[in-house]
Amino acid sequence: MYTIEQLRDIIKAEFEKKEYVEVPYSLFEPIQYILEDGGKRLRPVLTLMAYNLYRDDIEKALKSAIGIEIFHNYTLLHDDVMDDAALRRGRQTVHKKWNSNVAILSGDAAAITAYKYIENCEDRYLRQVIDGFNQVAMDVCKGQQYDMEFETRNDVTEEEYIHMIYLKTSVLIAGSLRHGALIAGAPEHEYNALYDFGGYLGLAFQLQDDYLDVYGDVAEFGKNIGGDITENKKTYLLIKALELADAGTKAELQAWIDKKEFNVLEKIKAVTEIYNRLGIPELVLGTIGNYLDKSRMAIQKVAVAEERKNGFYEMINFLGNRKK
Repeated sequence: MYTIEQLRDIIKAEFEKKEYVEVPYSLFEPIQYILEDGGKRLRPVLTLMAYNLYRDDIEKALKSAIGIEIFHNYTLLHDDVMDDAALRRGRQTVHKKWNSNVAILSGDAAAITAYKYIENCEDRYLRQVIDGFNQVAMDVCKGQQYDMEFETRNDVTEEEYIHMIYLKTSVLIAGSLRHGALIAGAPEHEYNALYDFGGYLGLAFQLQDDYLDVYGDVAEFGKNIGGDITENKKTYLLIKALELADAGTKAELQAWIDKKEFNVLEKIKAVTEIYNRLGIPELVLGTIGNYLDKSRMAIQKVAVAEERKNGFYEMINFLGNRKK
């Protein structure tokens, strides 16, 4: 069995080959820029971990794992343009370093490159791989659409929000696991259990992002703190605050949401204090814990030797304690 760190090193070495770079270099340079920083590389690691549950010849799954990470970064290129985000992993976003046209076109090239890598599998699995990944890719787009629509609504429910982040974030994590297990020859009920594991893990991951955007340390988190508050993003924190607030507190919160001109630091401080009064941070951390518990139950449905699943429990614990 490979450790998570060994898998990260293997993935890093594969990316350093830069085999995805073609001419004109200017089209692929922004892709290289966003990939070279690395990030957590959670998705390719999970792909290889799922494969390694059943087989040790992980080099057979490496190209498609790389493809999933390239696809993830393609979505980030486009997301950053839509959000007009200035920072990604502590560095300038592609559209700020170059421009939006570059980010969009290089993102398109990254998506195509991703598929070229993902289809690297035995022919007997190819149709299932492409069908499964098409479902994941479309779900990501649906999630992004819901996210944009929620920007103009003040009545987004907890259920709607969880469904949106499931599509936007969880399905790619879930799909990474299903993909790795599928091409390793896992039985259907087990690669579906791994998909469920990834779904719950992804929900916990996104709720942590919501939490860290308010309560994280910018030096660790790699993004400016409080951006969701200043932009009135419909995060889990805001939705629960609007749901739980009494009339006076809700009016106070709504006044900050409605303000067109404000001091950024003052707004972040005021809204954070409202969250604290309502017990929102404790509530969010409790919900994250529930999803991590569900992911533990899902992995227990996979009938391989328990020691082969150690990395999955380690991943749950890592996400439970992450600060960035």
